[in-house]
Amino acid sequence: MDGAADRLAPVLRPVRAGNGFEEALEQILQIVRLGLVPQGERLPAERELADHLQISRVTLREVLKVLQDEGLVESRRGRYGGTFVRVRTENPDEAELRRRIGKVDVEDTLRFREVLEVGAAGLCAAHGLGGPQGDRLREALAATHDAPLTEYRRRDTLLHLTLAELSGSPSLAAQYAAVRARVNDLLDCIPLLVRNLEHSQAQHSAVVAAVLAGDADGAREVMREHCCGTAALLRGFLTAPRP
Repeated sequence: MDGAADRLAPVLRPVRAGNGFEEALEQILQIVRLGLVPQGERLPAERELADHLQISRVTLREVLKVLQDEGLVESRRGRYGGTFVRVRTENPDEAELRRRIGKVDVEDTLRFREVLEVGAAGLCAAHGLGGPQGDRLREALAATHDAPLTEYRRRDTLLHLTLAELSGSPSLAAQYAAVRARVNDLLDCIPLLVRNLEHSQAQHSAVVAAVLAGDADGAREVMREHCCGTAALLRGFLTAPRP
C-alpha cells in the first residue's frame, strides 16, 4: 500500500470467512476513526484494500457504500478520484452517542454477552427442545424473518431471550436479560445494515437448526460466530480514539 502501509498495518488484516462483511467494516471504520487516513485524504485503492482484507471487491464496495451512507467517506470520480475520508465536525448526535457509550464498558459487555449466548445455545441443544419448547423457538425465529426494519431489533432480542430462557437456567436467563439491555443501548447507536441483517438471519436459522437437531457443538460455534459479527460492528462504529 505504498506509503500508507505502515499506517494501516496495525488495523488491516485478513478477515475470517464467516463474518467477512462485518469484520471488513470494523477494520475500515477503525482506519477512519483512528485517523490513520486523515480527513480529506484518500483511502487506498479498492484492489489494495480487497487484497489486504482478502475479500471480494463486491463485498468491499458494500462496505464502502455503508461508510458513504453514514457520511464518513465520499466517492469522487475522475483521474484523481477514489474514496476519501470526509472532513467532519462534531454534532449533537455524535456528542450524544459519545456520552451514552461512555457509560458502558463495551468490551466487557460484548465478552459477557458472548459467554452467555454461546452457553445458552449449547445448553438448549444438549437438553433437546421438543414439543412446545421447540415450537416456541421456531415461532421466535419466524417472527424475526417477518419483521419490518422498525421492529427487527425488538424481535431479534426476543429470539435471543427465548434461547436464554429455554436453556433451563433461570440465573443465565436473568443475567442475559441484563446484558442484552446494555447491548441494545449500543445497537441503538449504530445503523441497521441490510447486509448485516440478512447475514444475521442466516446465522439465526443455523443456530435454531443446530439446537433442534441436538447438535450442541454446532449450536455453540454458530452462536459464537454470530456474536463476533455483532461485536465487530459495534467496535467499528463505537470505538473512537482517546483524546
